[in-house]
Amino acid sequence: MKLNAKKYYKQWAVALGLGCCAASCVNMDLAPQNQASEGNVWNSATLAEQTVTGVYNVLYEGYNDGWIAWFDSWSSMQDLDRNWIGGLDQLFGTNSSSSDRGSERWWKNYYGGILRANDVIANLPAVPGMDPAKASRLVSECRFLRSWWYYRLNVMYGGVPYYTEAIKSTDGAKKARSTQDEIWNYLIEDLTTAIEDPNLPDKYDANSADYGHITKGACYALRGMVYLWQKEWSKAAADFEAVKNCGYALYTGAGAESYKQLFKEANERCDEMIFSLQCSAANDFACAAQKNGHYGNRSMPDDGTGTGIGWTNYIVNSTFVDTYENADGSKFDWDDYIPGYNSMTPEERSVYFLRDDAKEDELKLFADNGADMSKYITPGNEARIKAAYEHRDPRLAMSVITPYSTYLGGREGVAREYTMRTPYRNVFGPEYDLQTDVAQMTYYINRKFVGEGMEELKFRSAVDLPFIRYAQVLLYWAEALNELGDTPGAVELVNEVRNRAGAQPLNSNAATTVAGQDDMRQRIMNEMHWELLGEDVVYFDEIRWRTWKDLKFFKPDGSANGMCQIWGANTYSYTWGGEDYWLLPIPAREMEMNPNMTQNGSYM
Repeated sequence: MKLNAKKYYKQWAVALGLGCCAASCVNMDLAPQNQASEGNVWNSATLAEQTVTGVYNVLYEGYNDGWIAWFDSWSSMQDLDRNWIGGLDQLFGTNSSSSDRGSERWWKNYYGGILRANDVIANLPAVPGMDPAKASRLVSECRFLRSWWYYRLNVMYGGVPYYTEAIKSTDGAKKARSTQDEIWNYLIEDLTTAIEDPNLPDKYDANSADYGHITKGACYALRGMVYLWQKEWSKAAADFEAVKNCGYALYTGAGAESYKQLFKEANERCDEMIFSLQCSAANDFACAAQKNGHYGNRSMPDDGTGTGIGWTNYIVNSTFVDTYENADGSKFDWDDYIPGYNSMTPEERSVYFLRDDAKEDELKLFADNGADMSKYITPGNEARIKAAYEHRDPRLAMSVITPYSTYLGGREGVAREYTMRTPYRNVFGPEYDLQTDVAQMTYYINRKFVGEGMEELKFRSAVDLPFIRYAQVLLYWAEALNELGDTPGAVELVNEVRNRAGAQPLNSNAATTVAGQDDMRQRIMNEMHWELLGEDVVYFDEIRWRTWKDLKFFKPDGSANGMCQIWGANTYSYTWGGEDYWLLPIPAREMEMNPNMTQNGSYM
């Protein structure tokens, strides 16, 4: 059962105006619709407090539409189903300022939240009857949320207009762009003000009625993230240590399965969660539930109708899966399991993924598609390929459904195990094959955030979605220490994360021995990917590290990356559009309406 904090967000929700009005890319009408006039809002403590909920609700708007394309599909870790890639022009070398999903969507969403936050910050302290301590706390929460949206805008667009005042007309929304460095400094100032607020608590207890509200720990974490961009390593390290001192810690309550169980509804209020999207099972605000559906599969549990509720819209990239280490911490290499695998074409090596009992027509189909059928063995084909996944970093098995592993589903309303087999035959007995949207294709699909058994019986589930959690902070902290030259200190922090996951600790054998600062830097970046898959945060770090181009657009052999079947055959390929593509274009409508706006690079 959800506690009262969820009800606070849902029942007090007011539909503050957001969207594209006739004069600008963001709507300046911040009064609750069909509730009260703006003047009445700021004359009532009750209504004024509801407007803060309206600020939080912008977080939901970014996750109520799976077709926006969540940020892991922008990163190197995931790919979006071929049917839904339209408009993601930044991934296909055709980006433009009029692109909806590659330019406008997040600009409108984030500025909508910023303008709401500004209105609260400007008006809430003067509301008659408002408790001053509560007003101070709520204003600090809005300072954080404003900074959160500016943080992402600054990464994506590289310097944006910085508004902190309540705007009442489009004439007030015509500022020139601040530089990216100026924005970072503004965010440091705003977050510092929030941190210094004595009314903002370090952390909320899981049973608190205010759980889910912004805390001082969240402010320290976000300010530390900004310091990473500024390469202020000492300040970043101090802020991440402050997060620990606020009382946050890794969840270890499920032993060896703690990493997997962390993302279940029962544990969403644990001490690891610093800033998360608060969700309920109601269709109107169940944002994380969209992941349950879009990350899912057609063998998922349902309410007994026999149809299944999941779609495999978000595919885990095969090149990324190959980066997961062996269980002893050594690098995974296909040739160690199947000699000659790497030198074969993707079509040739598809033979290794065939089921033991492949029928004549199935064998012929693979042969016609280029499979080297001389390598097919039966029995034993399944066991041979399973061996390549059985002794890997445990987070792989807890995050991704791999060939011939099982998934506890329940398409007919009964919990039962389904097996990922190639080729797929039937989701019903006696085989119970795992079914995807395109049954004849074999992809890595998500296990993380996907309901199992009878836990989540709706497309929209109640599982909260983390934006910042303590494991992420530990890895950021390790990065800062490593850049300061304290590589041993960084190793200790990374090992906290690895030990919880059951991975081989660094410096515990030859394979995990850190060879210096550069080696540790790469290990931390790898760790971020393995730990945070599915959480839509690593894309922003790939931009910061300047690794996005090489990881997203190219495979290790230099060929084009893209949505791939497990053996590496591309369903579609990405195209790098040039150095301008490190930033998104400023939306065309914003360029038209703001005479002081300048465009990025050579975008038109």
